[in-house]
Amino acid sequence: MLKIKSYVKVKSIAEAYELNQKKTACVLGGMVWLKMGNRNVSTAIDLSGLGLDTVRETEEEYIIGCMTSLHDLELHEGLDAYTNGALKESLRHIVGVQFRNCATVGGSIYGRYGFSDVLTMFLTLDSYVELYQGGRIPLSQFAQMPKDRDILIDIIVKKPPLSCVYLSQRNTKTDFPVLTVGASLLEDEARTVIGARPGRAILIQDKKGILKGFKEMSRAQRKEAALKFARFAEENVPVQGNMRGSAEYRKLLTGVLTKRAWEMLGGNRNEN
Repeated sequence: MLKIKSYVKVKSIAEAYELNQKKTACVLGGMVWLKMGNRNVSTAIDLSGLGLDTVRETEEEYIIGCMTSLHDLELHEGLDAYTNGALKESLRHIVGVQFRNCATVGGSIYGRYGFSDVLTMFLTLDSYVELYQGGRIPLSQFAQMPKDRDILIDIIVKKPPLSCVYLSQRNTKTDFPVLTVGASLLEDEARTVIGARPGRAILIQDKKGILKGFKEMSRAQRKEAALKFARFAEENVPVQGNMRGSAEYRKLLTGVLTKRAWEMLGGNRNEN
């Protein structure tokens, strides 16, 4: 059972940061995961009065407030068009609309949950987080950091030319994923992310340069590169087993979904 001693709807990020320095304090997001745990909270910090529930677009980036709901992201036409439907695909399986109307992008990213579709998807993009004390840092760096008492304000998505794909495997439609894969071409950078391993999502480094120059390859070369990189991912991504799937199953899925994602980006998915 969640027990809250005091509740404060803060008037500034500075006030939220000061209150959050107590180890027994907690920043409230959508309360969808927090309320399911057993915890005593001395001070519950509510950011809902700070206008952090919007998505702003500039010429160079999208700035997503930490209190933006997952369903608002799912319905955002600009982000849907920019990601060619990949962002919507990453969100539509998360429980149901009622849940996504409550869950916030800030809670999903700050929690850095191993099962998070949201973390996998945003790592696939050129993303950053804006922290009150830490400033703006790449999401890939933030994802590997230990949790601290800083306040996540915004998630920033840069807008370089992009092609991306998001795939996941689930045992049932609205369950946590068994494995997630994001693949993207960010200008000349080929990026692959594997999540729900069941650990935190990670970027796979293409150490052998298998995907280098992917855009300039012929269709046959892209198909071969997708196969080679899938084998590389299967051999090098650390996976474990849990109640949703064994390590062996996740190892197999890593290869299958990585190959499928890069085939889709290479235009080979419908070929025999």
